[in-house]
Amino acid sequence: MPEYTFKNEDTGEETTEIMSMSAREDFLKNNPNMTQQILRVNMISGTGLKNDNGWKENLSRIAEAHPNSALADQVGGRTNKTVKNVNALNKSGVRKGKYTMDL
Repeated sequence: MPEYTFKNEDTGEETTEIMSMSAREDFLKNNPNMTQQILRVNMISGTGLKNDNGWKENLSRIAEAHPNSALADQVGGRTNKTVKNVNALNKSGVRKGKYTMDL
């Protein structure tokens, strides 16, 4: 349950209570001299999250199914042999278009 900090406007005293949101609403209705104080805001950020092996495996499967996609370039959906073959064909001018690959 969330933790709320309330300030008594009459005395200036601050108290911290643990209660549900509905209980907080009832508390504020029953105590008009109390106001909720926001001391800090908890933010959820995606910067600390790491991709687990299951997600990496899914990305690899998608890259294998779409070998000419940008995801295949990023994830490494192509083998070294495939990359060398495509680069050789591009260099010689034999293949153009969907097999073109810049490294």
